[in-house]
Amino acid sequence: MGILQEDAVVISPAGNGSDSTVVTVNCPDKTGLGCDLCRIILQFNLSICRGDLTTDGKWCYILFWLVGRPTTRWNLLKKRLLDACPSYFLTTEIEYYRPVIKQPRPPDVFLLKFWCSYDRKGLLHDVTEVLCELELTIKRVKVSTTPDGRVMDLFFVTDPRELLHTKMRQEETINRLRSVLGDTMVSCEIELAGQEVTACSQGSPFLPSAITEETSSLELLDGNQSSSHFSNPVFVSMDNTLSPAHTIVQIECQDHKGLIYDIMRTLKDLNIQISYGRFWANSRGNCEVEFFTMHADGSKIVDLTEQNDLSACLKRELRSPLKVAVGSRGPETELLVANPVELSGRGRPLVFYDITFALESLNAPIFSVEIGRHMICNREWEVYRILLDERDSSCVPRKKIEEGVRNRLMGWDRG
Repeated sequence: MGILQEDAVVISPAGNGSDSTVVTVNCPDKTGLGCDLCRIILQFNLSICRGDLTTDGKWCYILFWLVGRPTTRWNLLKKRLLDACPSYFLTTEIEYYRPVIKQPRPPDVFLLKFWCSYDRKGLLHDVTEVLCELELTIKRVKVSTTPDGRVMDLFFVTDPRELLHTKMRQEETINRLRSVLGDTMVSCEIELAGQEVTACSQGSPFLPSAITEETSSLELLDGNQSSSHFSNPVFVSMDNTLSPAHTIVQIECQDHKGLIYDIMRTLKDLNIQISYGRFWANSRGNCEVEFFTMHADGSKIVDLTEQNDLSACLKRELRSPLKVAVGSRGPETELLVANPVELSGRGRPLVFYDITFALESLNAPIFSVEIGRHMICNREWEVYRILLDERDSSCVPRKKIEEGVRNRLMGWDRG
């Protein structure tokens, strides 16, 4: 006898004229499972073009239709999705087979420090791509270029696999970086970041007032919708008459990269549960979503104030899940990108990867980078502050930088 945990996730390759790969998840349910699965899919840079899910609160069945890339590592995706699925033992009464559930501890933060003899176009993006492929989570970055042209990069990373303390994992990381950077890499070191090192790297827990005032276009403090990138509205409706046990939430909006993840994380943070749902993107680039929802205690969402708050929250998160602005820091041009942090403490995947990709495509060199978390209006945000190198006479217009970065982050660059 035996229960095959690997059967919880089945990946069916695209075929028969379809360009979508179907992922089936059939496992015990847990709070926030849909959010966790969508986050992993986003981390693999995949798009969800359609989905169906159903759960009775104990067991769930989910279908994702994904649009992948030739380089997608499907076997690794399956492994990561399996890691997110609760164990079958959680639903069995066989106590002697039940594993001991340990409380998760905060991940160790490692300092990856390396010098390059000179800067070159796309260097930072190449490093970021390697770290993403190694599944290292970038927590903070300090990048600086010396007057003589050398580059010093400090990456504060965590390893979800919890292996970065081993010699083998460190050598794998250093060798992968060396294969990309070649002879330009002078030295590379990986060490456990002590509390004093991590504290020094964080800077102030708040953004400077000059930055928050200058970047009001980020709309972190209000819901102003007059900006041009809000030309596609979000429609949210709720109904309590069609189901005796659920509040039906319907959403229509323009599709964007990570859309279903944004919906799932919003509902998860608001402690709203989904019993049944379906979503699909049409050929016009719009997405339609329908969820049968309820409170964690099993009650419907009948209070009008709660309904209005939920509707406003969904509209805010889907209109602009990431905030992008280009301003000035002294005489320099500064790009700011901010995204909300989940209540669980996790930031959005691939943000820095997409930023560096967009800037490389625009031929906008990076001079220095700071990544940190800041409290803005009682909410934690992950903020990327990037100073651009404008010593080259061919400066890119600020509006073009802002649009290029936003389009890449939202998946509207067709790339």
